[in-house]
Amino acid sequence: MQTLPLTAPSVRLRLPPPPGGGGSLSSRARSVIGALAIAASAPLLLGAADPPAWTRPQAPFPIAGPISYVGSEGIAAYLIKTSAGAILIDGTLAQNAGMIERNIAKAGVRPRDVKLILVTHAHFDHAAGVAALKRATGARVVAGIRDVRALETGTPPGETNYGVIRFPKVHVDRGIRDGETVTLGTTTLTARATPGHTPGCTTWTMRIPAKPRPLDVVFPCSVSVAGNRLLGNRAYPCIVADYRRSIAMLGTLHADIVLPSHPELADVIARGKRRQAGDTTAFVDPTLLPKIVAKAKVAFDADLAKQAR
Repeated sequence: MQTLPLTAPSVRLRLPPPPGGGGSLSSRARSVIGALAIAASAPLLLGAADPPAWTRPQAPFPIAGPISYVGSEGIAAYLIKTSAGAILIDGTLAQNAGMIERNIAKAGVRPRDVKLILVTHAHFDHAAGVAALKRATGARVVAGIRDVRALETGTPPGETNYGVIRFPKVHVDRGIRDGETVTLGTTTLTARATPGHTPGCTTWTMRIPAKPRPLDVVFPCSVSVAGNRLLGNRAYPCIVADYRRSIAMLGTLHADIVLPSHPELADVIARGKRRQAGDTTAFVDPTLLPKIVAKAKVAFDADLAKQAR
C-alpha cells in the first residue's frame, strides 16, 4: 500500500482506509485532500502518494567520466569522483539515506571520502536524506542561497495546493548564488540559479573530459509547477517571474548529458542499462535539454492559465 508523508517523514497516512494516527480529524482530513490534489496535478512531486520506485533499490552504475548514479530507481542522486574525494548531488528521501550510503561504497568511494553534498532544491523527495548523509560522511552541504532557510528549518518554501511536507532539517555550510562555483580537487561545478519550483532551486553544470571533445553535463533543477500556487502566493510573490526567467535561462544552456533529479525525465535508468552493456555514449544526447525546456514551457503556461480561471 502506498503511503503519504504528513508534516514529518516519520508520520505516515495510509489510503484507504480512512486516515488514522495522531492529530485532529480536521488536520488529517486536510492531509487527505492535499494528497489527492497533488496526485492529480503534480505527478513529478508526489505522483500517487510516494510511487514505489522512489524507495525501490537501484544498483549504482557509471554514467560518464567521473559520474555515477547512486540513487533509487525513482529519485536520482549522483556521485562525482574527484582527485580530492567525492561530490554527492542530492540525498533523496530520508528512508533512502542508508541505501545511498551503500551505493556510494559499491561505486568505489568510502562514505567518509564524500566531501560535498550539493542540493538541487528544498523539497522532501530530494533533500530529506541530506541530514543523515551529512552525518554519515561529514560532508559540507552547499545549496542555493534562497533555499538555505528552508533546509535549515526542514520546511519547504512557498505555498502549494497540497500543504506542507516537512523533512529533517540540515545545516547548510554554504549558500551559493547564480554563477558561483564549487571546486573539489581539479573538478569544478557551476551553480545556475533556476528559481520557481523553489526560490533556491539550483541547476548544476560541469564539463568532463572526453574524446573527441569535452562533454557539457547539466543537472537541471525542476521547472515543473508541481502543485505550486502561481497566483496569490504570499510566501513567494515573484514565483511566476522566476519560473519564466529560469525556463528561458535553461534554454540557453548547452548540454551533451542531462541528469535530472527525476530520472524518468531523461530515461536515466534505461540509458544506464545501455551504458552497462557497453554503449559508452548512451547518455550523450544534445537534443534532450531543449526538448525538456520546451515541454516545461508549455506545461507552465497551461498551469498558469488554469490557475487564472
